[in-house]
Amino acid sequence: MNISIFGLGYVGCVSLGCLAKNGHNVIGVDISQVKVDQINSGHATIIEKDIDRIMCEQKAAGRIIATTETHIAVTGSDISIVAVGTPSTDKGHLNLQHIFQVADNIGEALKLKNTFHIIAVRSTIMPGACDKFAGIVAKVSGKKRNVDFAIVDNPEFLREGTAVSDYFNPPLTLIGSDNKDAAEKVADLYRQLPGEIIITSLKVAEIMKYINNTFHALKISFSNEVGNICSEVGIDSHEVMDIFCKDKQLNISTYYFKPGFAYGGSCLPKDLKGLQTLAHDLYIDVPVIDSIHKANDLQIQRAIKLIYKYWDKKLGFLGLSFKAGTDDLRNSPAVSVIEALLGKGCDLAIYDKNINLAVLTGKNKEYINSRIPHLSNLLTNDPVKLIKDCDVIIINTKEPEFLKLIENFYDKTIIDFVRLDESLLSKKNYIGINW
Repeated sequence: MNISIFGLGYVGCVSLGCLAKNGHNVIGVDISQVKVDQINSGHATIIEKDIDRIMCEQKAAGRIIATTETHIAVTGSDISIVAVGTPSTDKGHLNLQHIFQVADNIGEALKLKNTFHIIAVRSTIMPGACDKFAGIVAKVSGKKRNVDFAIVDNPEFLREGTAVSDYFNPPLTLIGSDNKDAAEKVADLYRQLPGEIIITSLKVAEIMKYINNTFHALKISFSNEVGNICSEVGIDSHEVMDIFCKDKQLNISTYYFKPGFAYGGSCLPKDLKGLQTLAHDLYIDVPVIDSIHKANDLQIQRAIKLIYKYWDKKLGFLGLSFKAGTDDLRNSPAVSVIEALLGKGCDLAIYDKNINLAVLTGKNKEYINSRIPHLSNLLTNDPVKLIKDCDVIIINTKEPEFLKLIENFYDKTIIDFVRLDESLLSKKNYIGINW
């Protein structure tokens, strides 16, 4: 395939060499004559393991050239990959000046081309940037999106020092587009590589690099805070984290990575507070660990604000305990939500098959009596009657029975904290807490 790459910095240079090594003919484009000359002389523009050798080999094989002229690159290729830098501004926003200049340049070049052209953005951009890029191209060229050209987001996940290895051994390849044919054409560039090829929407693809790297930063900061605590009490922090990483069912897994409602129960709040207190007693600042409960409280406040929009309606809660299949009410976020709504004068009812006030004992009973002392007046053992009597149904736990209970009611507003079932997402009367 004939490919042009705009930007011959880190991502552009690695992509140029690796695509050529996979048999494609690649034209590099950059405003820097120095970088263009380096590529045309068979040298890489960066210092990176293996890339200089690849560049030399592929230049000798005749699969690589470079130019400063956009029209040469666009008219001579089927796909243009955009890999220019998007540095941060002083205020933390992305500086998209260079990427939109490329859009302008490609738009000018497309005036000279009569065949369909695909633009794949590899630069790190915020959601919505591809649409703006495509708008500039359409305005400048006079061509129509998805008729004369298409836009694709194809974020890179290359690490400096191992970029060539990362390119040839990706855990996955991500492609976002509103044009299926263009997405499949870009996917063809990566068919021979390992890892699943995932085709999704533009905005999902655009945000993924930020989610990945923010989580990587979080992991490093969390590990360092754990290390600082362990160091003060004479514990080998590497042994601690080695053991932590051996748990693939919960610690290193997909289990807790489901956006939704706040955490609760007896263990997470208690043990988090215990570690925070230990750090405090040792005079160690742990801002990441200290922020966890604050983020949880904010999620509870988000739920309250969402429900309170319907303050004048009868509210029905399906589930009260902190998770399905238990009667544990301690630190249940639903209890906090209901307590706040009652304080605001809301009218509500609750159904939870696991809650039997007659058999509640110990801390569980003490907790609920202190938070919702008149709970017995709110609980019902008839979920069908609750749904019929209430205008707004709030799903708090993922009990299998709840889907059958609500699926045939179309005149009720459904607020879902747990993403009960994918089939509900298409309902017009359905609201998810953060989807």
